[in-house]
Amino acid sequence: MKAEVQPTMQLQEADKAGMFRLLDMHFLHARREDFEADLANKNWAVIVRNRDGAIVGFSTMALYRSSCNRIADPVLCSGDTIVDRTARSSSRFLSAWLHAVLRLRREYGCEKLYWLLIVSGFRTYRLLPVFWREYFPRYDAPVPAGTLATMRDLAGERFGDSFDPSSGIVHLPNTQILRHPVDADPSGKASDPHVAFFGEANPGHIVGDELVTLTELSEANLTRAGRRLIRESVGGLFTGAHQ
Repeated sequence: MKAEVQPTMQLQEADKAGMFRLLDMHFLHARREDFEADLANKNWAVIVRNRDGAIVGFSTMALYRSSCNRIADPVLCSGDTIVDRTARSSSRFLSAWLHAVLRLRREYGCEKLYWLLIVSGFRTYRLLPVFWREYFPRYDAPVPAGTLATMRDLAGERFGDSFDPSSGIVHLPNTQILRHPVDADPSGKASDPHVAFFGEANPGHIVGDELVTLTELSEANLTRAGRRLIRESVGGLFTGAHQ
């Protein structure tokens, strides 16, 4: 598999079609106009292709400066993200994404880079403790008051009235729901405290509700597994011009 990072403005129409096709394969109610609207608000895309050149994974990202007074450093907000089942056994996508965000942090001259991620699936949430030492919310520590205020400010700024600050949940219009129940149902994983916490914090995840999370993206915040992933080579990752 081959991974690349492109400015979204330079994506070819064939790439956009391939990305939406993958999204539509995995989510009910996926609409091309919603995909295009989300893409228009993002400036980078991580794309993974198989040997035939077909897109088997992608994630869009917005790297921006918030008007929130609590945050002086840029914020990264993830958009549409999906990896096909055929590519989930490979770490290529995760390695490419991690290399991309850490390189962007350096190139944009960020002392810190905060990752605003909304999560509707336990598989995605479970990646946070695997690769990051500190992230919020989590089962084993309360969210510090300052961090909670920052999360609320950033989510309110980004998602407006779709964000409920009392629950930390984003209820997006035209919600996309996973087609395959196995991707949304954590059966057999109830003993995992991270999965159990996610189910309690976001009881509506099965119908597409999104839990707001915040993580600092830095080498120092990587777990041992994260540091091992960053050692994987992804040469020639970036294509196109810097935005």
